[in-house]
Amino acid sequence: MTADDTHDNDRNPAHPDGGSDGAAAGTTWFLFRGNDILLRSGEMPALPFGEEPPLARELLRSGHFGPPDGKRLAWGELPPDCTVPVDFFQKDLRSLWTLLGERAFSLAGTAFQLMNWTRNTLYCGRCGGPMRNSAKERARECPACSFVTYPPVSPAIIVAVRRENRLLMGRSPHFPKGRYSVLAGFVEPGENLEEAVAREIFEEVRISVKDVRYVASQPWPFPHSLMVGFTALWESGEIRIDEKEIEDARWFSPEELPDLPPPPSISRRLIDAFLLEMGEDPKKRAGVPWT
Repeated sequence: MTADDTHDNDRNPAHPDGGSDGAAAGTTWFLFRGNDILLRSGEMPALPFGEEPPLARELLRSGHFGPPDGKRLAWGELPPDCTVPVDFFQKDLRSLWTLLGERAFSLAGTAFQLMNWTRNTLYCGRCGGPMRNSAKERARECPACSFVTYPPVSPAIIVAVRRENRLLMGRSPHFPKGRYSVLAGFVEPGENLEEAVAREIFEEVRISVKDVRYVASQPWPFPHSLMVGFTALWESGEIRIDEKEIEDARWFSPEELPDLPPPPSISRRLIDAFLLEMGEDPKKRAGVPWT
């Protein structure tokens, strides 16, 4: 596939098995216009389903992917200036959890990461030549210099730091007004996850932590993160924020909680776990949104 290829079933291998991008009956389509996803309008919003996607002639690129259960899943990239059909509407990816549930959100995240990776690797990063899909594996390869690249995954830690009955949360200038969350940051080359926890917390608020413990992880397709969740206990230091990344940080008791991230995020899971540990029911917290 060259950099200026439009959708072409014969030239765009759908998957590492070398199959084509032609959709079979029963394919669920994850179509993106910019960073938004297209949904079919109706009493219950739905993903497009059928032999071909809406706006098939306008697709820039497409590909198949699928879980082990064998369901037919495909992604497609539409031009940002294309007209959305009247029986469809577009939504940001984050809203898909509320509209269609966790499974659809997870699959859409996979589709978006593959689409975004493909459109960002049209040219070789080594020699500048056009890239193509590998016929052997999920990879992009350069026929000119044999450079191979894989879908990127960027690990990031996110940590709930507790000091007695209070939780450390910070506010990014990019958050909605009044919202706070637990602190997070990307893992740097050469460090393990626990070292990343200690470094990020100290860099952002000048606090040292101890008893760092793994909780869970979550793929987060914005654009290709893997969030790795931890808990930790305060060891020493007082809050002094690094104003480059956050504009405020505080210790919050369960009675003082501000606006929180929505349930799809692992940040909310860590906060809810703190509330449960404090004997509180997260679903009954006044002023705390829950879906």
